[in-house]
Amino acid sequence: MKLLTKFNLLLLVLFGTGGLIISQIIFSFLMSNARREVLQETQLMMASARSVRDYTSSDLGPLLAQNPEHKKRFLAETIPAFGAMTTFNKLRQNYPDYTYREATVNPTNPEHRATDWEADIITYLRDHPEQKQFSGERPTPMGPAMFLATAIVAAPSCLECHSNPAAAPPAMIATYGSNNGFGWKLNSVVGAQIVSVPMSVPMQKAEQAFHLLLIYLVVALVTIIVVLNAAVYLIVIRPLKRVSDVADRVSKGEMHSSPLPVKGRDEIAAVTESFNRMQISLAKAFKMLG
Repeated sequence: MKLLTKFNLLLLVLFGTGGLIISQIIFSFLMSNARREVLQETQLMMASARSVRDYTSSDLGPLLAQNPEHKKRFLAETIPAFGAMTTFNKLRQNYPDYTYREATVNPTNPEHRATDWEADIITYLRDHPEQKQFSGERPTPMGPAMFLATAIVAAPSCLECHSNPAAAPPAMIATYGSNNGFGWKLNSVVGAQIVSVPMSVPMQKAEQAFHLLLIYLVVALVTIIVVLNAAVYLIVIRPLKRVSDVADRVSKGEMHSSPLPVKGRDEIAAVTESFNRMQISLAKAFKMLG
């Protein structure tokens, strides 16, 4: 096996191993970065929903409660959850894959009843009261999505409507009945605010960036191998080949070959200079014998 072939095989092993390790590190970094971006989106949307809730609770709700119509017909606009979800549903007209839910296991409005996976989140938050937020990933028909959930804790203001039917506003009982949404206990986790954001687009961008980086990496490695091959051939192989050709001619009796040019002060130059001295010494020895 020729020296250049051995050198190329060594380069392929080294660069192949290094490239595999680097590509895995880059892929993990890009995917982690995509997840961080999605998590930031969920946190921003959760903060937006909380702002709407706070506004409804502090400003809009008390104002609507003074409306005489509220005594006859229950105005859902007085409920903070209604304002947050209505605002979010307006957003979903342009971003249908984004969802916001205020799910409970015992809601007044059946539309807010927690699904199986939402009930699991509520149970987790109930079992871990010290954890303010809970995030994770789940599969959806549109691809993987990241969710962020915070617990809904029954405050004193919640018990005005959800402690027992007798304490609830008559307009609410007339609208939703007296069978659901009651029996809440003070400071207990009764539900969860859950924001769900699709991960498909950030993941696709990360994969595209990874494939582009792989192309750049392969091009860079091929360029390095070509440059190193040219350097090894010019600096090592070609001078040694000249020495080998002259040595072959001398071995066949050609004693008057011109000395090889010596360039530089490296190891190859030292070998060439030593070969020239050996050739001269051998020629003198044959001349003395003749």
